[in-house]
Amino acid sequence: MTVRNFLWGQAPSTKQERNLLFKLDFFILSYTCLVYFTNYLDRSNINNAYVSGMKEDLSMEGTDFNKILTIFTCGYIVGMIPNNLMLQILPPRLWLPLCQIVWGVLTFCTSAVTNVQQVYAIRFFQGIAESSTFVGTHYILGSWYKPGELGKRSGIFTSSGLAGTLFSGVLQGAVYSNLNGVSGRSGWRWLFIIDGVITLPIALYGFWLFPDVPATTKVFYLSDEDRQLAASRLQGYVEVRHSPLSWKLAKKVLTRWRWYACSLLFAISGETESFGSNNLMGQWLKAIGGYSVEQTDYYPSGVTAFGILSTLVCAIWTDYTQVRWPVLVYMSVSCIVASICILVWNSPTGLKFFAYYLAGASYSGQATTFAWANQICADDDQERAIVLASMNMWNNVVNAWWSIVFYPATDAPKFTKGMIAMIVICVATLAVTGLVWYLERREHRLGNRLEDTPTRDSEQEENQSTKENT
Repeated sequence: MTVRNFLWGQAPSTKQERNLLFKLDFFILSYTCLVYFTNYLDRSNINNAYVSGMKEDLSMEGTDFNKILTIFTCGYIVGMIPNNLMLQILPPRLWLPLCQIVWGVLTFCTSAVTNVQQVYAIRFFQGIAESSTFVGTHYILGSWYKPGELGKRSGIFTSSGLAGTLFSGVLQGAVYSNLNGVSGRSGWRWLFIIDGVITLPIALYGFWLFPDVPATTKVFYLSDEDRQLAASRLQGYVEVRHSPLSWKLAKKVLTRWRWYACSLLFAISGETESFGSNNLMGQWLKAIGGYSVEQTDYYPSGVTAFGILSTLVCAIWTDYTQVRWPVLVYMSVSCIVASICILVWNSPTGLKFFAYYLAGASYSGQATTFAWANQICADDDQERAIVLASMNMWNNVVNAWWSIVFYPATDAPKFTKGMIAMIVICVATLAVTGLVWYLERREHRLGNRLEDTPTRDSEQEENQSTKENT
């Protein structure tokens, strides 16, 4: 096993397959990673803006910040399944860039708000548009790649979103230092303008070069032989045929365990990301005082940086071993340790920095969980689209109230309730991970048993026929 195979997966069997994978990696990952980068950039900028002057300029108080996050989440929930079903109707090459243009325009609009109520309205519709990206991309990745290739591609995609969060903190610090007050605008307003400028050109790139899915792709850089190979190499791994939508789909999905178990897994495990999604470290630094605005923007970037490292290492490891569940164990244990360190309030400041950075491990479970679901539902294209969307939808249903109950801004800097909730959610994640692992193994055993049954029946019929002839 070479280092290259360990890092990137088993080498393609032919030169044509190698060239195909190169094209797919370049055009699919370049676009989806850029989209998710701007998705998280436009999403996390509200966290940086809040601690960089928006709170004071808009006279925000109490849990106004948490309400912004919750309203965005509500929009995200509303758009989740409809956006993924639209990928069954319209080409992803059209739908995904269109949604990106919508949220890019809304990002521009945020720079001109005069009160928090306007932010509420914009973030709701921005949530609807942005909900297309995450589950839509995981559906696309699962349509082109084998299980042994999927984990690391999912990890790279997820890391691009984290890079958006990381860059947002650095960008806000730079904007505040250099543009605050320019043309009469606060630094946080310039952040939204710059984010919008970054977002829109990437959508145009998607209209031109994104390859859709194997069944519908018409891009110029894939030959007829490439399209046939893209479908044939997935046979036995992934169902890539498109069928008309019907109500039978709902019955099929709701009578299997996959929708329930996978949705429950990410609804729970996704809450470990509360450290980053609520910018708890930034709120902690702002509340205890003694740090400049730039430091409050920069220092939390370490959480994201460790999240990117954990995600990539875990994604490579899971593709190499073809085992997904240990990543969720690593993530849960890391977050339990981090929560305990923060709960012990008299502990040194350095230990709290370590705890918040360690909590970046929470991001490593995201790519693995969706790669696992893609793998579980690989035999049914439409079910896979529904399950992936539902996983993120139910996680955001929980997100809609989770931050208000357990991480209100008024609880800074200690977040005692939040740290206790984090420990509980990590223990629950371990339990549900075990459940999904068991159900998947049981399905494989039953499937093998059913495959063996016709063979035994045919053997009995053949023996009976032989006896009769005798």
